[in-house]
Amino acid sequence: MPAYIIAQLAFTDVDAYRRYQRAFPAVFSRFGAKLLVADESPEVLEGEWSRNKVVVMEFENKEAAQAFQTSPDYNAIAEDRKAGADAVVLLVDGLRPRH
Repeated sequence: MPAYIIAQLAFTDVDAYRRYQRAFPAVFSRFGAKLLVADESPEVLEGEWSRNKVVVMEFENKEAAQAFQTSPDYNAIAEDRKAGADAVVLLVDGLRPRH
């Protein structure tokens, strides 16, 4: 079953975040996942949202998502993400395909 990492970010140091952003594709590409959303100007349709960016990544399953999130390569670049943005990061199950 697919799994998704959803991140909502509020920038605190844009230069640090941009360093992370430049390094991200090379690390992410090693995990066979898909980057579905990386939007710095989402339209709020309902409620309050005090963030600057939303990211959605699709993985084969939760184990693959956790392997990415806990990998040494990702954690090395994530230092800049943590310095550059306050984040809420969720791991969620996708829906089972209907037959």
